[in-house]
Amino acid sequence: MKQIALDTQDRTIRLLRAQLATERRGLTATKKELEETQVALESSHKVIAGLTEICLSMSKKIERMKFKKQQVRANHVECHKKFQARIHKAEDSMQAQHLLIEALVDEKDSLLQTIHSLQEANNAPAPFDGDWEEEPEEEPEEEEIEDIPLGEGEIDDE
Repeated sequence: MKQIALDTQDRTIRLLRAQLATERRGLTATKKELEETQVALESSHKVIAGLTEICLSMSKKIERMKFKKQQVRANHVECHKKFQARIHKAEDSMQAQHLLIEALVDEKDSLLQTIHSLQEANNAPAPFDGDWEEEPEEEPEEEEIEDIPLGEGEIDDE
């Protein structure tokens, strides 16, 4: 009986040793998987840190580009205003010159009329033939310069 009990214990011990060996192999495999997972996680962490740094750099670049775009837009608006002011000044100058020319033509006509009436009063011969023709007043075609529209999408940021 003792022998049977010893044999049973021996089988139980061998069975437990086999189970222990299987468990150790499983634990070793699990430990190896965990180590590989840890390496992969560390690698992923480095990639994420690198991507985060790239994103921050890109965000700074985008902010600088937005600032430059605002500056360009402000400069464009300022140039547009100055250009429009120059156009209006030129138009005003042209209109003043036109009025001055009209006044000079009227004064010339008045002087010619006065000269003619003085000559008639003095019975002097007319300095012009009788075929005096007034030059027709030509109205120069004024090209109207339109305001340049300042709207969205005029600045190409690319």
